[in-house]
Amino acid sequence: MTTRYRVEYALKAHRRDALIEFIKGLLAVPFVIHSQPTATADDISLPDMAGNAHRRYTEIMKDVEALINDHITCQNEGRPERSKLRFLVPSVGTFFTPLALVDAFIAQDERRAISSRRFVAPSFNDIRIILNTAQIMSLARRGPLKLVTFDGDVTLYDDGQSLTPCNPVVPQMLNLLRRNINIGIVTAAGYSDGARYRDRLYGLLDATADPKNGLTPQQQRNLIVLGGESSYLYRSSPGSEYGLEKISRAEWQLPEMCEWKEEDIQHLLDIAEKSLRESVNTMRLNASVVRKERAVGIIPASGHKFEREQLEEAVLVAQKTLDLSDVGKRLPFCAFNGGNDVFVDIGDKRLGVLCCRQYFGGLGGGETLHIGDQFLSAGHNDFKARLAATCVWVSNPAETVKCLEELTNLLDPQVQN
Repeated sequence: MTTRYRVEYALKAHRRDALIEFIKGLLAVPFVIHSQPTATADDISLPDMAGNAHRRYTEIMKDVEALINDHITCQNEGRPERSKLRFLVPSVGTFFTPLALVDAFIAQDERRAISSRRFVAPSFNDIRIILNTAQIMSLARRGPLKLVTFDGDVTLYDDGQSLTPCNPVVPQMLNLLRRNINIGIVTAAGYSDGARYRDRLYGLLDATADPKNGLTPQQQRNLIVLGGESSYLYRSSPGSEYGLEKISRAEWQLPEMCEWKEEDIQHLLDIAEKSLRESVNTMRLNASVVRKERAVGIIPASGHKFEREQLEEAVLVAQKTLDLSDVGKRLPFCAFNGGNDVFVDIGDKRLGVLCCRQYFGGLGGGETLHIGDQFLSAGHNDFKARLAATCVWVSNPAETVKCLEELTNLLDPQVQN
């Protein structure tokens, strides 16, 4: 008999984050025990309630922090399957640094009043933001942070928009460059020339080139754009056309990427295109199919917007179709929901971040931070970046700015060498 739990899991598993759900479940117990929903606003017991909840929440964060440290130890010994956290959360991945969860919770409790809430339990977003702060604290304390990579849409700018000069993230990115921290923008947008990237990123490119901002020539070159997930690399170059210089694949491709065969690439894209066309026909979508050198996707007709469920269906159908194909087992690919389109790219964010790490001299995952907005398990192209770097999960560009402000405040005020 199919239980409601199994139906819910089948329908929503791709929209969950197992570690966050695990922590959320742990925090739900003290919330239920200590919250006082029937108390009045002037009840003298409310401060005691908040104090007790804060203490219990902090204890849980300390325990989870210890579980993560044990997992890292097992990772480093080559036996991650022996970690208790892997037993409790089977899908948990790689940790490149410990997480300062206790300190992060204390900081976010001060801002979000988590312990003082009587009706709203610690939420998915509360825990996501605590994890973000914990990761930023760990990177700032342990250091050195040498590379920050970013997704584009919804991370640096609103979906389908551009990085304009007035975007508040621009001065934060300039601060990173001044500290000699490299920047990589790893975007699904795949263009074979620099003009289109110039259109999307002109605010940052102009600011990087402006002498008033005080960047050295080397710091200007420490900004790169990796497009099509891991297909085209451009370096900031104020003297070049569009302010970008295209870098030969031979200078940044990983060894595994050099082994890809062009016939395999086109065969995978053929299968993906057929799957997407079937989704268009099956769901009667008002859409066009777009085929690029290393990607294929569906985009809506002018003025039309897809429903979220339609986007997810098209992504999951393409993902499963390619997973079952022989070529899909040989080539890495990424099927993702772009907000109002669906694309299948050759390569993925894991490779994109690894390429950035290699380009800047073979940096480690613990020296790299990836900031993105799509970290759920399917249809979200930042998910695999977790295999290549520490990560921060934001929900909009304003959160990106807050995270960078937090990072800047925690870093040593002296410029990094």
